[in-house]
Amino acid sequence: MASPQLASFKIPEIVNEPMKSKCPLRCPVSSTASRCVMRTFPDSASCLILLAKQPLPHDHANHLCTYHEADPATVTAAIDGALAAKAEWESMPWPDRAAIFLKAADLVSGKYRYKIMAATMLGQGKNAWQAEIDAAAELTDFLRFGVKYVSDLYAQQPPRNSPGAWNRIEYRALEGFVLAVTPFNFTAIGGNLTGAPALVGNVVVWKPSPAATYSNYIVHQIFTEAGMPPGVIQFVPGPPPEVVAQAISHKSFAALHFTGSTFVFRKLWKDIAANVDSYKGYPRIVGETGGKNFHLVHESAEIKNAVLQTIRGGFEYSGQKCSALSRVYVSASVWKNGFKDLLLSEVAKIKVGNQTEWSTFLGPVIGRPAYDKITGYIQKAKDAGGEVLIGGTGDDSKGYFIQPTVILSKDPKSVTLVEEIFGPVITVFVFEDADYEKTIELIDETSEYGLTGAIFASDRKALIKADNKLRNAAGNVYYNEKCTGAVVGQQPFGGARASGTNDKAGSISIFYRFVSARSIKENFVGLEDFQYPSNFA
Repeated sequence: MASPQLASFKIPEIVNEPMKSKCPLRCPVSSTASRCVMRTFPDSASCLILLAKQPLPHDHANHLCTYHEADPATVTAAIDGALAAKAEWESMPWPDRAAIFLKAADLVSGKYRYKIMAATMLGQGKNAWQAEIDAAAELTDFLRFGVKYVSDLYAQQPPRNSPGAWNRIEYRALEGFVLAVTPFNFTAIGGNLTGAPALVGNVVVWKPSPAATYSNYIVHQIFTEAGMPPGVIQFVPGPPPEVVAQAISHKSFAALHFTGSTFVFRKLWKDIAANVDSYKGYPRIVGETGGKNFHLVHESAEIKNAVLQTIRGGFEYSGQKCSALSRVYVSASVWKNGFKDLLLSEVAKIKVGNQTEWSTFLGPVIGRPAYDKITGYIQKAKDAGGEVLIGGTGDDSKGYFIQPTVILSKDPKSVTLVEEIFGPVITVFVFEDADYEKTIELIDETSEYGLTGAIFASDRKALIKADNKLRNAAGNVYYNEKCTGAVVGQQPFGGARASGTNDKAGSISIFYRFVSARSIKENFVGLEDFQYPSNFA
């Protein structure tokens, strides 16, 4: 039941969630015995069909959780349940919807902080700091800043009114349901891909990554505890192709919110286009895929900073970030005068191993397919004449561990400089100082992606030149800073070209994609005559 709007409410001040450098982390989930049974609303929907397990990437003989996979009947029940919840949810007064998300943020920040971090560490292979950045801080930021951005969105109203009239705009939820297809690599993305559409009144069918099932389920529990009405966000783990295909074939499918591979995103775009005659409207397609992200190191760059930023950009979370560094273009004078030696000596210090140990910097990759793909690319580089300067090996006997790898290539179009790898592998191309402009063009032409990049230079003219010529090569560009680490409310994230639709998660822009504006004009003074003034001339 709607409440009377008796005041214009002001939301609390929103600031970024502070990250805790020291935390009394006690894992509330056992790596061998923890079980979570997944259900989708409505409660009567049966999903006791197929059982699946989420394995531990650092100990693949064991698993984090067992869950029920949705069959077609369950997917149908989830869609029906979401649509049944739609009218009440979208008509809920904005302050009440906002309060649910602010409470969810406080639950993530406080009560559930270490539980969701532990689930992310164990199930997705993140060390404590990466889990803190993701599952605690960024997820909290998405929820809180989302409330601020939607408040700002609703406040955007026509600046002029004719005499005797009042103009207004309302931002309606989309007509139908939103399908959120979320990745393994960020728990926060799971929360945001579902939360952003729901915040503006949409209902959501959530297809989580099998490799992030448990942490995502905790996010769903948090939404429920915060007061989200049953059915608004339907949690539907299951075989991705089947669940997604069934959802996008439904006549009430209204939008896709996606993070994943470029191949899958392109296929879904084609499938949606093929179904367009059956939909009520034209579905919104919002997606962020991959990147072949670069560092460009000019001869004027400060060497130590460029090296350390390169290590973090390439090897944090085993290179499994969409924004992770993959290709490094280094001026020859910088390479010879300390960059190479410092890079190799620092990489040699990286501890690879069990991510639950505090001293581990680089944990496992997510699973067998990732391990085989990454090691396969290393072999392709060797076969093509690339020189492995450090790393290049893996160990899959217990977990899926790959040593941080630096490849030196003399071929600027070698396979590991062109194709996305999504692992702890960076490839270096050394260019002559005089070829700086040619190298800028090379960076722009080499990859189909356009997600992130970084330029290292003390010479401002060199930085500006690269920035201008690489304007479309990255949706997020950094000066003398690694190409990863976008913060909600500070660096809205997203890229174009093959990297996605660049709708900028972590900003007001993303919310425009999940609303359908309606203009309202109310007249206060009636007409006295139907004729125009010119008719009486």
